[in-house]
Formats: sequence, structure tokens, C-alpha cells
Amino acid sequence: MSVVIINRQRTKKINTRLLKQIVNELLAELKIESAELGINLVGAHEMALVNKTFLQHKGSTDVITFDYADKATETIFAGELFICVDDAISQAKQFKTNWQSEIVRYVIHGVLHLLGHDDHRVAPRKKMKREENRLLRNLSKKFSLAKIGGGSKLRA
Repeated sequence: MSVVIINRQRTKKINTRLLKQIVNELLAELKIESAELGINLVGAHEMALVNKTFLQHKGSTDVITFDYADKATETIFAGELFICVDDAISQAKQFKTNWQSEIVRYVIHGVLHLLGHDDHRVAPRKKMKREENRLLRNLSKKFSLAKIGGGSKLRA
């Protein structure tokens, strides 16, 4: 199991060690035994560049998922997430939650995409959102998500 978190933004301090523990718990709950997952915490400017370069979309977004798994062998769960901390802050205000929970929600969302969940059509999006909410509730019972704010800015 390999989870690497790189914090490349300067808006908020992030406790990457705690976030990594939360991600490992998420993968365990989803019964993912072998994984290679990279998580990049970025600002709005970098996210806009990633969005334009790889998806040809304008502006920032909350999370972008890249799936690197070898579908032919189906032996490994592998991918990379780009998570925009600036978007987490603004969406937390909009949805009356905290930005730390939004970060965890984005990780869950990206991992669900890597598992094949789809959010482009209404019915699958509702199913994905229910699973996202369930996983976020479970993780918030095990961890104080607010403690993600603070700590080392170094990678975990």
C-alpha cells in the first residue's frame, strides 16, 4: 500500500500525516488491499492549469482524478488526485461545513471514481453521493477531521 500526499499550496497548513491515516482507513474500509495513490493538494491557480491542460476546461475545480490502474490485469488500484484547497474553502462556506471535511470529501470522491463510480448522469451521481456521504460519516466518527488543518507542510 502506497499513499503519497504532496502539499503544494500555501493557503492553509495541512496535517498530511493525519490525512494519510484517514486515506489509509478509507482504503481499508473499501477493502482495497493493494494501492498506489498520489494526492496533490494544490491552489486554485495550479488546479486551473491542470484542468485546462488535461481536461480542456477553464478555471479551477475541486478534485481531478487520474486513473493509472492496469485494466487488463485488474491487479492494482492506482491513481492520482489533484485537490484544490481554495475550492474546499469556498465550497465549505457554501455548504456550511468546514474546509477540512471538504478535503476528505474530495479524497473520497476521487477514490470512488477510481473504483468506477460515475457522476455524469443523475442516477449514478445520486448513488455515488450516498456512498460519499456514508464514507465521510464513518471517517468522521473515527477521526477529528478538523485536525487536518495545521501541522507540517511537508509531504507525508
